[in-house]
Amino acid sequence: MRRKKFLAIAAAVLSMTIFGGCGGEKAQSPDDKKSFVYGTMAYGVAMENVGTNPHESYVGWSTLRYGIGETLFKFNEKMELEPWIAKDFEQIDDYTIKINLKENVVFSNGKQVDGAAVKACLDDLIEKHDRAPKDLKIDSITSDSLSVTIHSTEKVPALLNYLSDPYGCIIDTEAGEHDSIVVGTGPYKAVKVTDTQIDLVKNENYWGEVKPKMDKVTIRSIPDGDTLTMAMQNGELDAVQGLPYSSLQLFTKEPDKYKISRTDTSRIYQAAFNYKTPELQDLNVRKAISMSIDKKNFTEVLLNGNGTPAVGPFPANLSFGDNAVRTVDYNLDEAKSLLEKSGWKDTDGDGYVDKNGKNLELRYLTYTSRQELPLLAESAQANLKKIGIKLNVNATDNYKTFLKSGDYDIFSKAIVTAPTGDPEYYFTSHIVKGAVDNAGFYDSPEITELENRLHNTYGTEKRSEIAVKMSQKILDDCALFYASHLRMSFVMKPNVEGFTAHPSDYYEIRPELEKK
Repeated sequence: MRRKKFLAIAAAVLSMTIFGGCGGEKAQSPDDKKSFVYGTMAYGVAMENVGTNPHESYVGWSTLRYGIGETLFKFNEKMELEPWIAKDFEQIDDYTIKINLKENVVFSNGKQVDGAAVKACLDDLIEKHDRAPKDLKIDSITSDSLSVTIHSTEKVPALLNYLSDPYGCIIDTEAGEHDSIVVGTGPYKAVKVTDTQIDLVKNENYWGEVKPKMDKVTIRSIPDGDTLTMAMQNGELDAVQGLPYSSLQLFTKEPDKYKISRTDTSRIYQAAFNYKTPELQDLNVRKAISMSIDKKNFTEVLLNGNGTPAVGPFPANLSFGDNAVRTVDYNLDEAKSLLEKSGWKDTDGDGYVDKNGKNLELRYLTYTSRQELPLLAESAQANLKKIGIKLNVNATDNYKTFLKSGDYDIFSKAIVTAPTGDPEYYFTSHIVKGAVDNAGFYDSPEITELENRLHNTYGTEKRSEIAVKMSQKILDDCALFYASHLRMSFVMKPNVEGFTAHPSDYYEIRPELEKK
């Protein structure tokens, strides 16, 4: 209890330090209706999204989320594609698509977004980004005054979906990048960017029909959940995203003081088994671990109901989601039986199964910047102990160092599996052999064959059928286990309007945002 009181006091002091001594009090005043202060756990070095240049790692998430940049197409509430910077498109043949641009779109510096500017942006994206070239498969791009024609090296049925990924934000590459700031087309433009904060001002040249209503927007990274909670309670923030679930209920109980916007997303809490670990090359061991994950308890208790127990990588509201696949049930007795079948028994009575004189001991790697992941780690650790597996948890935001060195047996992360409204993104980025984020080194010839089919198949229904087969193969192999799909919640002051959660997990700061 003393330690909890100390932590609470320390968090309060930290909150006062962050919000009381940074200057710019006018922008932080709750009475200033032209400024908006937003606290989030989703911006930071650990998320690889610090900055505004979408051609770097996952920085595009910040560009798109915070109203700095826009893509050629965007997703509606049903995750269906709609034109945004683009006016329309023509599918010339299986390898070629022509995208026509709207005439009135301009960058925040006043320069028109024409075909040459879009081509220059996409050329730069392909040259610099790690995932985009593998997704887009672009062979050549030609431009006309208000169009670009993209020719791919192979069929890319999901090309427009990929171009709607945050890395697809159209920026003025001719203007360059200065102090982590790029020139986009969004309702706001960055004026200062650090590892912990983005300062935005209204884009006076915004081309959209709805003009931005705020003069200033401040995005603050607050990775400590207690500090984030107190900052919102103390009125230092206008809105917040990423509150600890234990804190969220504090705001739901006061509907007169706070508004909440919620939506289900395709963000999944998953864990990949490292196939380079000898013990995990045994299907029985992987299956036993998967059967020991109490998804219901994790979702209902640890997440306070702010999620849905997962079967596979995609939520049930998608045609290729959980309703179409199956996985093993939570069953500790069956898990113990599977371990025993593979020769793992507790022969020395120390509570852990062993074989050939060696205990079954595994290293579980995750990070703390998304608060739910350590909770999942603790739950997995407790349940695996019940079946005789010792799990050593390493929860660190320096996790990339361990991924690079290979010092892990299980890697747990949070990932949006369908950010493009199409299943292929997840498979090409996390599942197929050689994928950038294939942390388990999973290699399935069947997955490879199915991905080749998916990549060459047009039509939503046919693509969904192939995606279901791929998800089921992953589950049959127990290559990963999926714990829960996230329900995202935004908490805001009652005078905030136009700030709503979107199922894509994008489009947070929009021109409609205002304080009344």
